[in-house]
Amino acid sequence: MRPESKHFLQQLIETPSPSGDEVELQKLWIQYVEPFAHKIETDVVGNVIASVNPDKPFKVMLAGHCDEIAYMVSYIDSNGYVYVTKAGGINPKLALGMTVKILGKKGVIKGIVGVKPEHQGGPKDKVEVQDLFIDCGARNKEEIEEYVSMGDYVIYDTNYEYLLNDVMVGRGLDNRTGAFIVAEVLRRVADQNPNVAVYAVSTVNEETNMGGAYFAASHINPTMGIACDVSFATDHPEMNPKECGCVSLGKGPILSKGAPISKKINELLEKAAQVHNIPLQYELTPRSTGTDADRIRLTGKGVPVALVSLPLRYMHAPCEAVNLQDIENEIELLVQMILSMSANENLNPLQ
Repeated sequence: MRPESKHFLQQLIETPSPSGDEVELQKLWIQYVEPFAHKIETDVVGNVIASVNPDKPFKVMLAGHCDEIAYMVSYIDSNGYVYVTKAGGINPKLALGMTVKILGKKGVIKGIVGVKPEHQGGPKDKVEVQDLFIDCGARNKEEIEEYVSMGDYVIYDTNYEYLLNDVMVGRGLDNRTGAFIVAEVLRRVADQNPNVAVYAVSTVNEETNMGGAYFAASHINPTMGIACDVSFATDHPEMNPKECGCVSLGKGPILSKGAPISKKINELLEKAAQVHNIPLQYELTPRSTGTDADRIRLTGKGVPVALVSLPLRYMHAPCEAVNLQDIENEIELLVQMILSMSANENLNPLQ
């Protein structure tokens, strides 16, 4: 990965993007794609749509959502403690004792999620979101309300780090990595004159309602769509491969198989992987994918979709883990598939 691209990925992880307030990250994404995108569009829900060859009739849509799970301020008590509700599938048990950032009206306010000391019985066995309280050091309600309001977003105060063997850890790798991947694919095909139109979309709201992907696909009317998200790596303790499958960091991107997935798109991806010696892994999504692919598929008269996922450990934890080589392999897989396309591909499964 070139240094400029790695720096962009790190910037994405550093930039807060709670589901429903992705504006600052989207501005950063626009700045990155401006030099090579042929066209950039935005919409009223906050998506950014960058394209190459937008006038070509065969349209390939790549979607990576840029939002992250978070909390929202729901109540402030008389002593100045802040209470929250969920914005996405966030686990309150993991918040205990964590430092957090409240994205307040006057800027970022730091706090700590309080936890009862083990000496005095420790936390409850089952922690609900209503049990969480944030201590910002305020002396009373009036003081904290100068900085914090109901509806302000709260994120974990964690950043990115690197471990052994190209493992990157950080907050919200689900799915700033996807937003990064679709931008990189667009950059690498921009000067290759592909036979198809390529739309890279940094979508919003996937963690809460998936509306961003639906509205973007409705606008683009793609011939085919590929969601670029993350999925569960099962190569760590307490994961049962009989239930969860066999997926490891460092062994390549994941293709989904199941009712929502176009077998013909998967065949295009598998052929590109075979020709260019790119490792693949597989997961099953028999009913739905739980990703933007589900909403893209249901737009217009129906869109054939695939899901290409990045293996990820510790999903929705304060720090998640991915492998940089998997990111590189996923980018290369999508680039080579796009460059191999003639624009005459028939995606109808009965033809």
